[in-house]
Amino acid sequence: MAYDKDNKQPSKDHLNQGNQKRVSPLKNVAILSGIGIEMGVIIYLFVMLGKWLDTSYNNNGKLYIVICTLLGVGISLFVVVKQLNKIKY
Repeated sequence: MAYDKDNKQPSKDHLNQGNQKRVSPLKNVAILSGIGIEMGVIIYLFVMLGKWLDTSYNNNGKLYIVICTLLGVGISLFVVVKQLNKIKY
């Protein structure tokens, strides 16, 4: 057990070691490598939804594809931020 020199009490570093989770670097690499694929899939699906909505309801306009693409980018960024918050250094 580590002690402070002045107070003869256990050091704060020793007390905090039990409370921290140890995250393996391999798990972090796995999370980071999947981010690009997830973003691509989410954006692609929303673009396809926008195309389908445009052909069905907008007489071949581009309103729904723009809205759905922006919505897909926003959702994919939200998912990325949520995953990055799981990684603790």
